[in-house]
Amino acid sequence: MQQLAKNDCYSREGKMYGILLVELPNGEQRVLKAFSGLLNGCSVVEGWVPPIPGRDEVALEEARTLAQLDAIKQEIITLKQLTERQQYQTLSDEFEQQLQAMSDRHRHCKHQRQEKRQQICNTLTNEALTIALEQLDEESRQQGIERRQLKRQQNAVLQPLQELIAATDARISELKQQRKALSRQLQAQMQATYSLTNFSGRSLSLQQLMPGGSPTGTGDCCAPKLLHYAATHNLKPLAMAEFWWGASSVNQNKIQGKFYGACAERCQPLMGFLLSGLRPISISNRDLDKTTPFLLNTLTHLPRPNVFESNEFPPMKGEMPIIYEDEWLIAVNKPAGLLSVPGRYSDRQDSVLSRLRHLLPDGMALASVHRLDQETSGILLLARDRQTHRQLSQQFQQRQVHKVYEAILSGAVTVERGKIDLPLWGDPENRPEQKVDWQHGKPSLTHFQVMGREQDYTRVEFTPLTGRTHQLRVHAADARGLGVTILGDRLYGCCAVTSRLHLHARELRFEHPQLEKTLHLQAITPF
Repeated sequence: MQQLAKNDCYSREGKMYGILLVELPNGEQRVLKAFSGLLNGCSVVEGWVPPIPGRDEVALEEARTLAQLDAIKQEIITLKQLTERQQYQTLSDEFEQQLQAMSDRHRHCKHQRQEKRQQICNTLTNEALTIALEQLDEESRQQGIERRQLKRQQNAVLQPLQELIAATDARISELKQQRKALSRQLQAQMQATYSLTNFSGRSLSLQQLMPGGSPTGTGDCCAPKLLHYAATHNLKPLAMAEFWWGASSVNQNKIQGKFYGACAERCQPLMGFLLSGLRPISISNRDLDKTTPFLLNTLTHLPRPNVFESNEFPPMKGEMPIIYEDEWLIAVNKPAGLLSVPGRYSDRQDSVLSRLRHLLPDGMALASVHRLDQETSGILLLARDRQTHRQLSQQFQQRQVHKVYEAILSGAVTVERGKIDLPLWGDPENRPEQKVDWQHGKPSLTHFQVMGREQDYTRVEFTPLTGRTHQLRVHAADARGLGVTILGDRLYGCCAVTSRLHLHARELRFEHPQLEKTLHLQAITPF
């Protein structure tokens, strides 16, 4: 930001800028920088990460299409400013005023004729009465003729203008359709040529990654440019930040110097693919203090450093640690900070499921059998076909799956072992927080056993017999449970400075639905 402030060229237009801290193969650290879209009309600027390959292939067509779009835009503006529009409105208002004045006058005359008819009927007879009544009828007919003449005059003046305006509006509609078709055609060409590469070395076009279509500008933002460059140059990402610099329009509503996350529409749906193949960061205790400033902005998709000790993750297939795999199911060691499955909104699409779907040949058939909280690490089970998914899900529902979690609590627990039986309810006023509620809550049962103590911390083994949302976290934190929060659980009141939630799904035991044998899976606790 200090560098940008020294040069006025960066303040001429507001845009997002990105910084990526990377590690070279020799262990040295470097900083990459990128801008979204074009910088003062240029896509390639010395010292900045270049655009993702593909734009050059459609550069000529893009320039031609953009010129056509601009010509269409100017024609639409001209047609909307047609002088006959205002002329029509002015004349239409004048005729309406004349018709209204005439109607008021005719109404008054009609009332007078009614009074005269009553009067002459009482005073005249025979031929004199007939002649007087015919005079009144003739006056009424003349006023009708007068109104019809004004209507014909109105139509004669306004109809040509109406026809011209209607033809103009039809032309505007036609131009808008042309503009829409040209934009879609250009977008399709760009999506087919833009090629993104992830850390597994796999490359896919935007068209393949977002077959349903993507907003204009997808692939030109900071995050994809930085991650693609790192992946194609053998650089390991450590931390990333994006911020706005320059003026902001009302629609953008951005503040200069403020940090923002990757945009939900264009970037975040790509993150699962871009980060595939990236190994988790492993940082020892002695490195924690000096790396913390960098890690504060670490991508949420990357595991956080450990507090007590550093353990390497198991061997990995691509970027996801595989614990067990056969033709029916797959079990992975989910890193902390990564969703189990994609969320509802576009900014929460990166997950274990979305990464595996990009990574495995049969990935699109995968379905998660159960879930772990985003902050929880450990064993996550996924099925590779519908029948296996249904059979495993049934085991979870019928509580036939044995689950063991390991946690570090942020205080001393005096009891050695026991059970916690507290009903849980998700308060709609405070989502996603859960709370103990004896009236609305669902039965929730957890067995626990103290494994050891270290200073003011307590290491505990949890065996949940039910599978409620945040069950172990609430059972630990609530005063009617253990009354001590899990270390790093800020949602339920832990104030200790730490890099992750210290809760790990360590063991899973269940009956393999196809092999008809018991599988006992284990994942080493990483803290």
